[in-house]
Amino acid sequence: MALNYIWFFFFVISFSIAFLKWIITGDVLIFKTMTDGIFKSAGDSVDLSFKLIGIMTLFLGFMKIGERAGAISLMSRLVAPFFSRLFPEVPAKHPAYGHMMMNFSANLLGLDNAATPFGLKAMESLQELNPDKEKASNAQIMFLVLHASGLTLIPISIIAMRASVNPPAVNPTDIFIPCMIATAAATIAALIIVSIKQKINLLQPVVLGWILGISGIVGLLIAYLKIFLNQVQIEQFSTLLSNGLILLIFIVFLTGGIYKKVNVFETFIEGAKGGFEIAIKIIPYLVAMLVAISVLRSSGAFTFLTDQIQTIFASLGMDTQFVNALPTALMKPLSGSGARAMMIDTMNTYGADSFAGRLSAIFQGSSDTTFYVIAVYFGSVGIKNTRYAIPSMLLADLVGILTAIFTAYLFFGS
Repeated sequence: MALNYIWFFFFVISFSIAFLKWIITGDVLIFKTMTDGIFKSAGDSVDLSFKLIGIMTLFLGFMKIGERAGAISLMSRLVAPFFSRLFPEVPAKHPAYGHMMMNFSANLLGLDNAATPFGLKAMESLQELNPDKEKASNAQIMFLVLHASGLTLIPISIIAMRASVNPPAVNPTDIFIPCMIATAAATIAALIIVSIKQKINLLQPVVLGWILGISGIVGLLIAYLKIFLNQVQIEQFSTLLSNGLILLIFIVFLTGGIYKKVNVFETFIEGAKGGFEIAIKIIPYLVAMLVAISVLRSSGAFTFLTDQIQTIFASLGMDTQFVNALPTALMKPLSGSGARAMMIDTMNTYGADSFAGRLSAIFQGSSDTTFYVIAVYFGSVGIKNTRYAIPSMLLADLVGILTAIFTAYLFFGS
């Protein structure tokens, strides 16, 4: 099983590198660093799970109201013509369609707090249809690989970080289009990779119509933001859109519940109970994955790898500017906070407007945190055999990384 081998690999490669460093340099502190990281990551995993409890209970409570009011069913019917082609194993008008649509919409708008509860609810709905409860179904893999590709319209948190470092970027929003291109490439790659594996025909008129339609809407919105709004206005627009949509969802669900004569308070409590259960259930999976990532990170594996890559490209006489930003790309599949720290460190070291600083920001916005997603989403429904989900996600991540490098040279290369 993929998780078993990857988890084992993280420990073996980390301990091997640490042992070699000790033999070569005599630095015994590396073992203390690794041990401290293990215990810290274990504690952080539990803290993270408990922080999810409040968010999960809130959103799952409102989602239960939305289900009783018929809002999820309505959304399922709207997206069924498209999703039924990508998820042929899911029956028409199944609630999973609505949950997945809400998750993808939240991701697109950068609503992290909303995306996770919607996504976990989607996994729970798909698990009900799964004949083998410990083995990922085709539908679950398709959903999770698309989710992990991280398609986001407005990378507002990255723009904010570029504006807050010292010295700040002259134009913090100049990575906006490159980020969009990189994350779109990763999402398209994810769709193609899983479709080939599952023998899904993407050339169907309905599928092409939806993909081209969504791409057109996104393109028009990007053009509007870049042509008519400045940096401050883009941030205000994003804030208004993000927060306004969350409040709109709550209001629509409550209004629909009252209209359908649903006892909204008791229904909210009923749905909210599931949030606590899910948050507690994922603790072992998070501890296992984050501890393994911590060991890999503290062993010096990333520094070793980037040094080798720089040596290879330099020996070929090729430009090596991109190598200074690679730690962010290498960390992103493993840890969102770690990648964010790498991005900030790169901007502080080389400058927010340097090639490396800009590329690290594009890396940060090009995909989601693959192994965190695997641990949380599959862990929430007790899936142990992830089949080809991880290789598909990592391959889509690679496409995003390569696209980010190409786009950075296209927009910012000298």
